[in-house]
Amino acid sequence: MKTPALHPATRIIQQEHQRLGAVIRAMLHFVRGIGDGDSAPPFKVFRAMLLYIDDFPEKMHHPKEDVLFALLQKRTPTVDDTIAELESQHAQGEALVRQLEHQLTRYELQGGAAADTFFKAVEDYAAFYFGHMRLEEEIILPAIDKFLTTDDLYDADHAFAVNEFSAEMQRFEQLFSMIANITPAPIGLGAKVAGRAA
Repeated sequence: MKTPALHPATRIIQQEHQRLGAVIRAMLHFVRGIGDGDSAPPFKVFRAMLLYIDDFPEKMHHPKEDVLFALLQKRTPTVDDTIAELESQHAQGEALVRQLEHQLTRYELQGGAAADTFFKAVEDYAAFYFGHMRLEEEIILPAIDKFLTTDDLYDADHAFAVNEFSAEMQRFEQLFSMIANITPAPIGLGAKVAGRAA
């Protein structure tokens, strides 16, 4: 069980992980449902989810982490290897999303023949990204709470505030709400599909 973060900056990172995780779980819900014989949702549902997991990390989430990584590296060398691995994973994640987008297009154009490839890609991406977030939460967030000074955290708060209250963040909030309302409960807020287990 992860230790609760002590500082608002680390709590924001955790909250954004929860949001990204919810969107990925929604994708898994739909692809597994199709595999079990449920009707496929409109392709725009998958496209909305891919837009979120592509754009939100790049524009809103990773810039916050970059601030924290830089501050951490000024204070301790103990997490340098982990930060290098995470930065490599950021680039890898972007490449995996490109592949998902390509495979979704093939599925949309070719139908069932390309479905299994897309479904496996979603499963693989989910495993990758959940592992990535777990590494950050188990190693980096505790280090932030342990090593950063009050001044460091003030700088992080300032950088986060610019990001958090931007018009771009409001657009992502709207996109997330749309995805949550499309996805059936208990994963999302939409109507539960009759006869389908959670």
